[in-house]
Amino acid sequence: MAVLDGGATEVRRNMLDRIFLDARTQNGWRDAPVGDETLRQLYDLLKWAPTSMNCGPARFLFIRSPDAKERLLPLMNAGNREKTRQAPVTVIVGYDLKFYDHLPKLFPHRPEARDAFATPGKETHAHDTAFRNSSLQGAYLILAARALGLDCGPMSGFDAAAVDAEFWADTSVRTNFICNIGYGDPASVRERLPRLDFEEACRLL
Repeated sequence: MAVLDGGATEVRRNMLDRIFLDARTQNGWRDAPVGDETLRQLYDLLKWAPTSMNCGPARFLFIRSPDAKERLLPLMNAGNREKTRQAPVTVIVGYDLKFYDHLPKLFPHRPEARDAFATPGKETHAHDTAFRNSSLQGAYLILAARALGLDCGPMSGFDAAAVDAEFWADTSVRTNFICNIGYGDPASVRERLPRLDFEEACRLL
C-alpha cells in the first residue's frame, strides 16, 4: 500500500500509516478514558484546517457521562447502540445554521460577508454552506484524532430529528453525523473492505 516516493522520511511514513493506511473504522473499544486535555488538543488541531470563508460552522458535543450516553443510546440505530455505549467518547458533529454571526470575527477583512448568508432569501445558501463545511470539519476531526493516536468510528445510523431535539433544542445547530472516539479493540475490526481504483474514481482533464 506504499504511496510515498523513496525520499519520504520514516516519520512521515508512520504518520500516513496512522492517519490513512493502517487506520481502521472501529466497532469495539478498550476501557481506556480520553481526558479533557486530549479533547481540547483534538479541537485545537482540527480548527486550523480550511473551511470556505473561514466560516467554521461545526459544533461538537463530546458525550462521555453515563447520563448523556443514556440520552443518546435510544436515538441510535440498533446496530450502533452497543459500540456507542462502549466508546469512551461519542462526538455529535453539528452545524450551526447561524454560523454567519461569527464571520465578523472569523473573516474580518470582509465586513459585508455576513450579509451573503443572513439576508432573507439566503437560507438555502446558509444551510448548504453550514452542512458542507461542517462535513469537512467532521473529517478533520477524524484525521486529527488519528494523528493523536486515537481511533474513530463515524456513523450515520441515528434519528437526526430526535438527536436535534434532545441535544440541540432551542439552538440554531443541527446534527450532521456522529463519531465514536477512543482506543479501539483490535478484535472488533473487520477485514478491510476494498476501495475504488484511481481509474474508477478519477479523471485527468
